[in-house]
Amino acid sequence: MRRPPFWLKVQTVWLVLILLLTAGFYRLGLDFSLIREKLPFMLGLRLTPNGFVQGAVLTLVITVVSMAVSLLVAVLTALGRLSKNPVAFGVATFYASFFRGTPLLVQVLIIYLALPQFGLVLSGFTSGILALSLNYGAYLAETIRAGIASVPKGQREAAMALGLGRYLIGIKIVAPQAMRFIIPPAGAQFILMLKDSSLVSIMGLWELNFLAQSFGRSTYHYMEMLLSAAVIYWILSIGLEIMQNRLERHFGRSIAAER
Repeated sequence: MRRPPFWLKVQTVWLVLILLLTAGFYRLGLDFSLIREKLPFMLGLRLTPNGFVQGAVLTLVITVVSMAVSLLVAVLTALGRLSKNPVAFGVATFYASFFRGTPLLVQVLIIYLALPQFGLVLSGFTSGILALSLNYGAYLAETIRAGIASVPKGQREAAMALGLGRYLIGIKIVAPQAMRFIIPPAGAQFILMLKDSSLVSIMGLWELNFLAQSFGRSTYHYMEMLLSAAVIYWILSIGLEIMQNRLERHFGRSIAAER
């Protein structure tokens, strides 16, 4: 008799666990009519009174923009860490040390409250993205540096012997091999960023966590609102995990072929 494939067994386990989790939610006596009423706002299907996005949509916008900016910052910092220029190396290590050594919440408050003292006034949206980008850029820089360092030096030397320039070597030789080591930890960092984006709620942005707490206070049904937000965060995280797995398979094709 043919045994069911591994993926089918895994999906069966997931289905059973989801059913058990759902049954546990029902036993809590939650007000599901209230959840249905507030869900469109939490998902971001409705705009704020001033016409701006809110809820999960705003959370995704903040996360995606912060991911792009943090990647740029991380690449520049990683190159600085690998540079033999003392100024570039010093700036990169100082930046990474500061933003990895201080809490993200403190950084959010400093950027939002302290920068205006120097004449630089930023909106809550911009401040949140800047804080997330600088914080996660410092962590991603080490991941990228380690990925670049994992590529054997002989491959660069062979490419140089063929007459390739440094730019082409970095793009065609180093980057594809380094990505296999960069993507798994970077994917985990981006999932953390998605959840840490809730910290921008302290600046009055109507993102998912802000709405969950606001609706909880106004209706006295904290459990319904917080569990709804948790499920939405989980679904968004699953989406990022799927993207991460596809990228891992894409950049791991050469290794899979060798096996």
